[in-house]
Amino acid sequence: MPQEFVVTASRTIKFRDYSDEKPGEDEVLVKSLVSGIKSGTEISLYQGETPFLTNHFDPVLRLFTPAGQKGLYPCNLGSWLCGMVVETGARVKNFKPGDMVHGGLPHRPTNLCKEDALYLLKKGMSPETSLFTDPTIFALQAVHDAQIKVGDQVAVFGLGALGLLAVQIAKLNGAERVFAVDVLPQRLELAKRFGAEVCLDASQCDAGLEIKTMTGGKGVDAGIEISGAYTALQTAIRAMHPGGLLVTASYFKGNGNQLNLGAEWHHNRITLVSSMPVWGMPHRNYPMWDQKRIEETALRLLENRQLETAAMIGKRFPYTQAADAYRFIDSDPAGAVKVILDY
Repeated sequence: MPQEFVVTASRTIKFRDYSDEKPGEDEVLVKSLVSGIKSGTEISLYQGETPFLTNHFDPVLRLFTPAGQKGLYPCNLGSWLCGMVVETGARVKNFKPGDMVHGGLPHRPTNLCKEDALYLLKKGMSPETSLFTDPTIFALQAVHDAQIKVGDQVAVFGLGALGLLAVQIAKLNGAERVFAVDVLPQRLELAKRFGAEVCLDASQCDAGLEIKTMTGGKGVDAGIEISGAYTALQTAIRAMHPGGLLVTASYFKGNGNQLNLGAEWHHNRITLVSSMPVWGMPHRNYPMWDQKRIEETALRLLENRQLETAAMIGKRFPYTQAADAYRFIDSDPAGAVKVILDY
């Protein structure tokens, strides 16, 4: 009998048996080959640092409330997975047994899902590259929300997979100069490789002041904060041109004691925008841009090799050692831009 892993408590992973079901008429059974761990959302769930731990999200009011909370754990984790079709329902038209497919699915040896949740793996595209579809979706959404135009000065704060992809997409969108900011030298090197003209170690300098100085005292036109750290958000605010647009595309943990909205944000009329395309929130240019169009555009960028991803892949772990993979990401973020599970 196959086994899946679940998080049963903060930083605690356990395996349990599950049984495969026969596909329904419009369902596909997929046998997993590789899956990628998402170092933001998944690690927050693994660490127990999420509002869902103690609150309930009301989808109508779009508020977190303490009422009705039944507990977060045990829960599955997952982001993007690539595998092979082993069985299809009678009404499935686009896939057949033996096809290589990928999509947003939980980490487990097999998954039963609707046909429209999957994409066919394009010939010439590696299973590993397909795992970057999810972060590319979020990075593309952030660049759209930042309204980056030809000639813009842009800064990206936080150089995980999303940030490094945002650097590349910002360049594709016409950014004249991209500043990349992080505290990990390995990630700054990757940003330079991917096209960032200026890479700043925020642990070694006042990055906001440096960016202001290097732009003739003006600051950047658009900023994207993808670290989830309040200190980075404060630095990003300090780096902005008066009237500039700052987009957050990360999940912030803890309290905001390090954030001072009474300083530069207040005095420079900076616009702060949340860019998370989750929980039913549509693209800001909906219906021209719906979720499917964002996904398909992100996928084309990867299929056409317009984005570099191979250098972001860190360690690989057998699926049976998933607990070790999450401990590694938790303890060594420098080596965990994209960690892969092999089945």
